[in-house]
Amino acid sequence: MPTFFSRRLVLLLWAAAAFALTAAPRLAADLVWSPQSGWEIQEGALSGLTGAQGRSALDLMNKARRDEENRSIGSAIKEYDKVASKYQGSVYAPEALYRAGRLLAGRKQYYKAFSEFQNVLRRYPNTKRFNDVIGEQYRIASALLDGKHNRVFGGWIPGFSNRTKGLEFFEVILLNAPYSDYAPLSLMDIARGYQFIKSPEESIDALDRLVNTYPQSVLAPVAYLKLGDLHASLSAGPQYDQGSTKEAMTYYEDFMILYPGDPNISAAATGVDRMKTILAQSKIYIGDFYFYKRSNYRAAKVFYNEAITDYPESGPAILARQRLIDVTNKMAKDAVGAKNPPKKRFWLF
Repeated sequence: MPTFFSRRLVLLLWAAAAFALTAAPRLAADLVWSPQSGWEIQEGALSGLTGAQGRSALDLMNKARRDEENRSIGSAIKEYDKVASKYQGSVYAPEALYRAGRLLAGRKQYYKAFSEFQNVLRRYPNTKRFNDVIGEQYRIASALLDGKHNRVFGGWIPGFSNRTKGLEFFEVILLNAPYSDYAPLSLMDIARGYQFIKSPEESIDALDRLVNTYPQSVLAPVAYLKLGDLHASLSAGPQYDQGSTKEAMTYYEDFMILYPGDPNISAAATGVDRMKTILAQSKIYIGDFYFYKRSNYRAAKVFYNEAITDYPESGPAILARQRLIDVTNKMAKDAVGAKNPPKKRFWLF
């Protein structure tokens, strides 16, 4: 698995690729394919090429599409890549990259496909294929996160599954399209992926980014509830630090305040009940320490009272009230013993 720094380096390189704008012209014209006439440029736009060069590019595009239709996938990919490389300033180049990416994805050559789609966005950020490209990248990242194997050698040989690569691709999608519908979806998938590989802190970070950056998303309520569940899973119990317990309770309560009509409101209420019970139990453990181990009755009473205040109707609160009676009785007994010290006896030898 890549180290933290190597993952950061990969993401920075992808970010640079995503936002580097070249001097390519605005290529937003529609290309339409039909088996009878081949590729045609709509809206009266220009191809960006003239004369023999334009005819060569169109012929190569048509050949690639015919190979694609005839399932000669390898030949079609090579021809599309040739168009994208040789005629970068033409209207055909972004479509060629897009179609090559689709074909590579179909052969489950996910890494190469993602790179082709990224080249579309890097070289032609104004392409009308923008949403299509982001959708294809999202599907590739999802497949890798679900454990699909990237294939090599023309798509014949499967490699190892690499969920971490899927997580990296989701981060690239966030950089490519931070205001698209795919952004909150990607953050939810990142959280799911880190949860699968047992990295709850990273999962919490992704969900926290979702609720703070996209609070109006339909996924925000789910994220709040998952944040509560993840923090609750980090709570080690009443005998340990209660930071995660308090965080979980905060997210459950925020969910109930922000989304009172949500069908999962009862799950959040159950979470609050569970966290409050743990907090109250933790106060009893501390109170017991002062009561039984240190005979510090004043401190013990403070923590027993806090247990009652934290959750008055809970089982721990009932136990805390009994402990307060025990402390009061013990203090009274000790006070009587202090007022009536035992008489001194004198021994004659």
